[in-house]
Amino acid sequence: MSRPDSPGTVALVILIAIGGALGANARYLVGTVVSGLGGTFVANVLGCFSLGLLVYGTQRTDLIAERAKLLLGTGFLSSFTTYSTFALETAQSEPVIGVGYVVASYAVGFTAVLAGRSTALRITPDPSAAGRTGECDA
Repeated sequence: MSRPDSPGTVALVILIAIGGALGANARYLVGTVVSGLGGTFVANVLGCFSLGLLVYGTQRTDLIAERAKLLLGTGFLSSFTTYSTFALETAQSEPVIGVGYVVASYAVGFTAVLAGRSTALRITPDPSAAGRTGECDA
């Protein structure tokens, strides 16, 4: 494991910070198009789908480098999605709206992760199929 002040670690922190800055700006842009609860909902659902796609896609292929995963997952998507705003906006809502928002956010968020996973499984090669030709050995 590298030391916290090693050049490799510093470069990774800078890479994550760049991803975070891009994600925060993308989140701001979503908020300018869809404000309030709706904007947070859209950002979080898009982030859930994207993280599902990234995580499950990278489990099946090595096309995305570890640094790119940090840039996109830890940096961009962590800034793009926002639990603190979700919690604050829920607390500021009328109780019935808040409860509905929480239920919808979790249900649609989990569904989005599964949709990202499903998409990743469809578009990435199956590593267990390597070498198989589809013919029977008889």
